[in-house]
Amino acid sequence: MGAYGWISLTTDYGTFDGFVAACHGVIARFAPAVRVIDVTHHVPPADVARGAAVLAQTAPHLPSSVHVAVVDPGVGTDRRGIAIGTPNGLLVGPDNGLLVWAAEALGGLETVVELTNEDWFLGDVSRTFHGRDIFSPVAARLALDAPLSDAGPSVDPATVVRLADPVVAVGDGWLEAEVVTVDRFGNVQLAAGGSMLSGLGPELVVGNVKARRAQTFGDAGPGELIVYEDSAGRVAVAVNGGRAVVVLSVRPGDMLRIAER
Repeated sequence: MGAYGWISLTTDYGTFDGFVAACHGVIARFAPAVRVIDVTHHVPPADVARGAAVLAQTAPHLPSSVHVAVVDPGVGTDRRGIAIGTPNGLLVGPDNGLLVWAAEALGGLETVVELTNEDWFLGDVSRTFHGRDIFSPVAARLALDAPLSDAGPSVDPATVVRLADPVVAVGDGWLEAEVVTVDRFGNVQLAAGGSMLSGLGPELVVGNVKARRAQTFGDAGPGELIVYEDSAGRVAVAVNGGRAVVVLSVRPGDMLRIAER
């Protein structure tokens, strides 16, 4: 495998402080020709599941990259830092479930190593900023085609921490699914695949709110609730000109029922 030309960054660091710039700077010091794609730095603080979902839905659309993800409430504890090799890229970050959905979206966990090679770290490692001091310099070296095996010893992929799969249930004329994400427009994405809508009629109830199936936001009148398949292939709920999350009063992790009227 040749050197990677890209590194992606997904974090909960925000952009009001210098955390993201520090990670960019470390990468530039070690691999100045490698380009960086900022997926997002506005994952809600410590929301590992949201970071995992965003990365998994985005990584397959990026060029073959080293994907760094840091949503890491366990930083400084005995949780492992890992790198995962997949058929379509590498992932670097904490072993807290953040990387696994993306690894599966990129073809599966072929190789996993624990990041223990201190020669690859940035000097004295901060207890609270492994994104700068471990994950960014490791990613830069991997982007320059350093062997994954040099980052540390192999880990059995079966021991990697996994998040619980979101809950989905389907029946005659209804489906229930866990809310996975809410985007900045207030659209509510569910764990159910979009194909599950094929078993439902056009007139629906979401929670206790009347809705209907649609393919675009323009298919609905102003303020109307619609159920559709979103760009990630998931069932989603939106309001034309409004915010579905407000209408439905839900948040990630809640269960939402969609049924025929």
